[in-house]
Amino acid sequence: MPVVPEHERSIGARPVGAATEADAAANVQQMFDTIAGRYDLLNHVLSVGIDRWWWWRAARNFHAVLQRPDALVLDLCCGTGDMTMALYKHRPRTKESAPILAVDFSHNMLSRGATKFAPHNIIPIEADALHLPFADGSVDLITSAFGFRNLANYEEGLAELFRVLRPGGQIGILECNQPDGILGALYSLYFRKILPKLGGLISGNSGAYSYLPASVERFPRPPRMKQLIREAGFADAEWTGYTFGTSGLYRGTKR
Repeated sequence: MPVVPEHERSIGARPVGAATEADAAANVQQMFDTIAGRYDLLNHVLSVGIDRWWWWRAARNFHAVLQRPDALVLDLCCGTGDMTMALYKHRPRTKESAPILAVDFSHNMLSRGATKFAPHNIIPIEADALHLPFADGSVDLITSAFGFRNLANYEEGLAELFRVLRPGGQIGILECNQPDGILGALYSLYFRKILPKLGGLISGNSGAYSYLPASVERFPRPPRMKQLIREAGFADAEWTGYTFGTSGLYRGTKR
């Protein structure tokens, strides 16, 4: 029988040594708490600065909803807040504007983000993406930049997003992707051989930057990810590739 690729059967993040969803969540949380101090620097270095363009382009897609003062916006797995700040640039600067909610379960990452949020109408919230502390149908837009693939269960994550969104609300999941062909081979070479060594050298945590390429490799490719989005109840599931398909934005609307 043919072997089914891991990205076709994976249900969530599984760092080395994590046998259960609870183990995976605890492992990921500890890992990000450990690398928080150099996370921003490493993002910029390892992506050669392209990450800034990815955040800007993703945020621009939601300009219309972000411009509505009453729209409640949630940036999930916000990390140190770069995507949150990209979203904030589109928010009206009025007293009536609802705050952006920036959520992460890594205390150290969120603390780093909080220093960026302090002068702005952004509220940091330490919470688990699979158990959000928000009422059903209360949010207009949910984004997540390079954090969704770290969830221990992708289907449960999408179900939770669907639960808290209002009818007509949107999701925007910006994630890494493993392209095919020659480019994919070169991308794998960089991710497998160069990135872990460079990331480990700068951060002092080689395990975290070995996890990164492994998490991208096992994350669902666009066809399956769009299927999961549709199965969660979202309409208009789509994916737009960025930078030769090495990353991209998933979108969906709650009808």
